[in-house]
This record gives sequence, structure tokens and C-alpha cells, in this order.
Amino acid sequence: MVYVTGDMHGDEERLYTKEMRRLKEGDTLIVAGDFGFIWDGGRREQRLLKAMGKRKYNICFIDGPHDNYDRIYACRETVWKGGRVHRISRNLLHLCRGQVFTIEGQTIFTFGGGESADKEIRAENQKWFKEELPTPAQMEEGARNIDEYGCVVDYIITHEPPSVIKSALQLRAGKTIYVNKLNGYLEELNRACKFKRWYFGSVHEDRVITPSHIAVFRELLPIDQPVDPVPENELIRL
Repeated sequence: MVYVTGDMHGDEERLYTKEMRRLKEGDTLIVAGDFGFIWDGGRREQRLLKAMGKRKYNICFIDGPHDNYDRIYACRETVWKGGRVHRISRNLLHLCRGQVFTIEGQTIFTFGGGESADKEIRAENQKWFKEELPTPAQMEEGARNIDEYGCVVDYIITHEPPSVIKSALQLRAGKTIYVNKLNGYLEELNRACKFKRWYFGSVHEDRVITPSHIAVFRELLPIDQPVDPVPENELIRL
């Protein structure tokens, strides 16, 4: 079975919850950005990554603005389930941007990345990396790959949401509306593609935004889990 969860930010307690213990051999868990366990390259970190890679199920993650891109990109790149990955340690994999993976017969498009709200006060390559936002080449590759599937996939997993979703959430929260080029790119995919469900992690909420757009954080959800009915006043109309 394929599961999805949200930002872990290197929180080791998340690795030992009762939900995680239910995962079986051959299952796949996908983390929707800000994995956070790959950072300083220390001995303790290396031991933890090795132990995660030895688990009986696959742990996969897309990147977010709180990941160390230098260390991720230094890992060996290979092909897994039809898409490019960085193999961190055996069953621990980074899912590259703009790939379509076929896992247990389900097609899943992934696209990591985000934007640090406090990047102005961070030091480049220490706590902030310019790679957090996608390059034109990565966006082109993603568009090309999903086009090969006729712009139809079962699921989309990203860290950031499409711009219409992000703007609506900011407006509802009384915040100033701000979207970036990644949100705009994802909005183009949102309008051009057909999919059953889109999961994203950046808002740190477990919440059904629309029947097709799900914010995920601490919950560990089967990717094909039916969405519970949501009161009309809580849904965002697109």
C-alpha cells in the first residue's frame, strides 16, 4: 500500500508512531517535503539514515525549503519505479522533481521545492539554498513527463500547493496574499491535468481543502483513502 504524510522536519518521534509501525513489507511512504533528516552529515545522522533505509518498507520524500540540497544531490542518482531518484540508503529515496512513478499500479507525479520565508536572514549553503525553488529545466522536465501520460495521473504530491489554493488559504487566514513562480507552475498543472487527488505538505495542516486537494501534515494517509464529506462552508470553491 502507498501512504502519504507531511513535513517531518527531522523529528525522530515521527518514525516510531503506532501508524508507522503498521506499515508492512513492500509498502511505500511518501513524505510531502521538508523531510529534514539529511542535514549535517554527522555520524548520528548517518546511522539514522542507514537504519531508515533498512526498514522493510520504502521511505520516499520530496524536498522542501528546509532540506540540505547539497547533501541530497550528492547521493547516487538512479531510476526507480519509472522516475529519477537519489538513493540515500537502500529503501530510503529522494523523489526528484517532475517525475512520474508507477507504484502498485498507481501513477504518482511528484514535484518538490518551496521558498523560505526567512531566507533573507539565512546564510546561503548553511541554512538557505538557492535550489529550493525550481529551475526552468526542472519545470520543463516535469511538464514533458506528465504530458507523456496525456496529462492524466492518479495522484500528485508536492510540497507547495497551486497558487489558487495558496491564495485562498492566505485570504481565509487574513494574511497578505503571496505566491511565487512554483505556485504558478503548479497552478498550470492543476488546470491542465486530470488527477484523483493532490496532496501537499507546506501549510502544516491535516485538512481537506477541496475534494481533490488535501493538506497533509502529521497524519499518515493511505493515498487512495476516500475523502470524508466536508461541510460546505469549509470547502474552497475553485
